Amino acid sequence: MSAPRFTELTPETMTAEQRRVAEAIQSGPRGAGLRGPFNALLRAPDLADLVQRVGAYVRYSSSLPAALNELAIVIAGRHWTAQYEFYAHRKLAIAAGLAPAIVDAVAQNQRPAGMTAEEAAVYDFATSLVGTGAVSDAHYAAVLSRWGERGVMDLTGAIGYYSLVSMVLNVARVPLPPGETPPLKPRG
Repeated sequence: MSAPRFTELTPETMTAEQRRVAEAIQSGPRGAGLRGPFNALLRAPDLADLVQRVGAYVRYSSSLPAALNELAIVIAGRHWTAQYEFYAHRKLAIAAGLAPAIVDAVAQNQRPAGMTAEEAAVYDFATSLVGTGAVSDAHYAAVLSRWGERGVMDLTGAIGYYSLVSMVLNVARVPLPPGETPPLKPRG
């Protein structure tokens, strides 16, 4: 990956508006630090604030079980070949209970074997949405029947939010931690 495009902001180099948003991010469920897309997003503080609030909902208040929410997140990261996104959420997905083999198959652009019905419903919905921009009636019904209309919107929101985050990470060229190997091969 090429060099990052945005220098690291510090409290001393931030504007008052940037500091206000950075403090809101760090006082929320993400904790200290401005990891991932936030250093870049702070260049537009109002956007950063809105994005971080949506992200807090999508990640911490979704009606979907955490492992399934993480499945949707890694699918979005894979779609955008967002190395940092996939790297970070691979660990979170496994910690939430998603089988490593499922995450590894997503990384390889392959349909995972041995998914539960719930995992398959999320996988089909998410890969269809990022792949075609639409969801079939069958994939919609599979999610609706399990998690209702809120679940459909929470899943759509996770895919959309992490697509935005993936794009920001790619534009900003956010690097992996030192010594880490990119988890994704470019899409062919």
